[in-house]
Amino acid sequence: METIKIGIVDDHRMLSAAIEKMISINKKYEVVCNSYNGEEFIDRLETDDCIPEVVLMDVNMPIKNGIETTQHLKDHFPDIKVIALTMEDDEKTIIAMLKAGARGYLLKDMSPKILFEAIDTVYEKGVFYTDMVTQCLLNIRTEENEVKDSVDDLKDREKEFIKLACSEMTYKEIAEVMFLSPKTIDGYRDSVFTKLDVKSRVGLVLFALKHNMN
Repeated sequence: METIKIGIVDDHRMLSAAIEKMISINKKYEVVCNSYNGEEFIDRLETDDCIPEVVLMDVNMPIKNGIETTQHLKDHFPDIKVIALTMEDDEKTIIAMLKAGARGYLLKDMSPKILFEAIDTVYEKGVFYTDMVTQCLLNIRTEENEVKDSVDDLKDREKEFIKLACSEMTYKEIAEVMFLSPKTIDGYRDSVFTKLDVKSRVGLVLFALKHNMN
C-alpha cells in the first residue's frame, strides 16, 4: 500500500515525538522527517532523499518560524502541502499562515480523527479548514455569478483596502497608508464585508486568496 509521506516541524520535542508516534500507528502514513525548526527542516529538504508530501507545521519556533518556513516551501517546494498545527488561534496568525501558503489550520488539541482527516483531505483535494476557520471565521459565497457580481460592486479604494487587509497591518496602519481616518477605514471594512458576505477579516483574506484579489 502506498503511504503518504509526512513531515513534522515543531520545536517542542516531546510533543513532536508524540505526534510522530500517533501518526506512525496508522499504516497509511510514513513520517519521513521530524525537525525542530524551519531552518533545520529546509536544510534536510536540500540534502535528504525523502521529501514529505504533507507537513505539519508549528508556528512559533526559533531560528525560522512556521510562517517564514511555509512561505519558503510555497516559493521553492510548491508540491509540499502544509498544515499549520499550533496553539495559536488569533486572526493575525491565521491570516499570516494562510497567506504564506498553508492548506489547513489545526489546533494542537484536535483529535487524531481530525488530524488524519486533515492530512487525507489536503493530500487528495488540497485544502482543509476546520469548524474554527470555516464556521466561526468564514462565510464565503461560492457561486461564480454571485462572486463576479460582488467583486464588480467593489470600488477601487475598496480593492486597495482588501489588498492591505491581506497583510499583517492593523486597521490603524492601513488607514495611515491609505491617508484616511480610522473611521473611514471602518466604513470600507463594513462595506466590503457586506458586499462579499464575509463576517471577519479572516473571511475576507480567504475570499481574496480564493479569487486572486490579494
